[in-house]
Amino acid sequence: MGNRAGSIPALGTRKEVNAMIIVPVKEGENIERAIKKFKRKFDKTGVVKELRRRQQFDKPSELKRVKMAHAKYVQSLHAHDDM
Repeated sequence: MGNRAGSIPALGTRKEVNAMIIVPVKEGENIERAIKKFKRKFDKTGVVKELRRRQQFDKPSELKRVKMAHAKYVQSLHAHDDM
């Protein structure tokens, strides 16, 4: 088929949201407090967690196995609490 213009995906076709984290700093506010606010907001975005998740490929069967093992563990915790 070759490399036709229509067969090559265009760069930037993914829908990505590039939002800046804005931390309003009040007059006379401690810089450590502002950094703590920034870190809290950054953690809520989940960027680092998503980056770590994408560093390696996990087969769907492996994901299913881990999910089932977690479900068994949680179920055993609930059964132990009922006693």
